[in-house]
Amino acid sequence: MNSSIFFILGLILMTSFSLNAQGPRWERLGTRMVNYDLDRDEIPVTLAEGTFNSVKLVVNRSPIHIHRFVIHFSNGGTQEVWVRNRIPKGDATRVIDLKGGNRGIKKVVFWYDTGKLARGRAIIELWARH
Repeated sequence: MNSSIFFILGLILMTSFSLNAQGPRWERLGTRMVNYDLDRDEIPVTLAEGTFNSVKLVVNRSPIHIHRFVIHFSNGGTQEVWVRNRIPKGDATRVIDLKGGNRGIKKVVFWYDTGKLARGRAIIELWARH
């Protein structure tokens, strides 16, 4: 009886490790509290964060209209992403796959406006997947 319980617990533990290893690992790279109206902001990233294959921007506290953002890579290259959407609070942009596979990110610069959407300042989070 005791050996059966240990066997089942072992199977559950091994399954949970294998599921976690296969799933994407998202990491928050930085945040920025944005201003009102039409503006531009950036989120710096250090090379210590590693390399990534996709990114997304998450919006908190207040909705915002994101026009576009530019990803600046550690090798000097860039990737421009047009969003042109209103992102409600608690939601995110679509997942953007990085051209060239795993890349080091130096910073992300984004253009936005709050228009009459915001009652408070939104917080934009940059998330990236390894």
